[in-house]
Amino acid sequence: MLTESRFFASARTDLVTVLLGTWFSIGLFLDAWAHSNLTELESFFTPWHGVYYSGFTATGAWILWLVWRGHRSGRRGLAAIPAGYGPAVVALPTFALFGVGDYVWHTVFGIETDLEIVFSPTHLGLIVAMVVILATPLRTAWLSRDRPTFPALLSLAFCPSLVLIFFPHADATQWSPERIVEAWTFVPGFSQPPAGRLGAAVAITNLIWLLPVLAAARRWRLPFGTATLVSFVIGGLGAVITTGTQLEMFAAFVVGGLLSDVLLVWLKPGEDRLVQYRIYAFASPFVLWLTYFLVAGISAGRMPSVREMWTGAPVVMGCIGLLMAWLMVPEFRHVRENAAEARRVPVAHP
Repeated sequence: MLTESRFFASARTDLVTVLLGTWFSIGLFLDAWAHSNLTELESFFTPWHGVYYSGFTATGAWILWLVWRGHRSGRRGLAAIPAGYGPAVVALPTFALFGVGDYVWHTVFGIETDLEIVFSPTHLGLIVAMVVILATPLRTAWLSRDRPTFPALLSLAFCPSLVLIFFPHADATQWSPERIVEAWTFVPGFSQPPAGRLGAAVAITNLIWLLPVLAAARRWRLPFGTATLVSFVIGGLGAVITTGTQLEMFAAFVVGGLLSDVLLVWLKPGEDRLVQYRIYAFASPFVLWLTYFLVAGISAGRMPSVREMWTGAPVVMGCIGLLMAWLMVPEFRHVRENAAEARRVPVAHP
């Protein structure tokens, strides 16, 4: 009988997990496109649902096979589940249950084609279970490795995109250059609600894009390409939903990710390099959104007339990033270590 201690999946195993999860995610992206662009959906049984649920089936079968292989090798109970895969094992039946519920919901109430998509109870259950499953390689790397693996980084990129898919009304990657310029070009005496919507979209997209990278930078020295990968997947989601009509903004997001990666390599931010961590948290969103607005202006042939908006927004996004960095790592590591050491040393009382 083998020891009952938990074991870790190999990087190759995690790669298969995340590639199957990519299939799973592409199905969701296609389904989001259909809900956003096809106004007369009448059936639950669609090609994009086929990609989505077949991806889930393949991913679930793979994870269950890993557990069976662990059991066959002599491990029992939780010890048969690779470390980091436990939450996914729980999420699989949860997803299946909400999948059946989604079929019943659509049969009874019809197919959603507007904002109600993101508030459907069955959709919320599906997306939460899906994020737990897709985060598996990231959890494995977080628990076991000194350096992030490619599967972990791909998992890191897909998870925020799954969160953003439930904010279509606040996804800045879905704005065309013309809409961006129009929103922040004011006509005297005329109030423009799109200006506020664009500002909110930029702020929410900024948080969803930045927070995973800041969290990972606490754990590892992130390699070049991390921010670009996150930007590519998040921007790619917007490109899919808009049927490729706003490829300029997808390109802007990828270029912003590349600039962020230059900052990652140069600053090497981390918990033990708190000053650099905070500088990166400000500078990274600043360069991303400055690139975003410059590309929008160049593509539209003119910049927004209200200069304060498009020049100030990158600064505001940088300040939000700085605040997030301060909340995530509020003090220097040596201060915490000294405080912990002081708690361990007994104090002599007279």
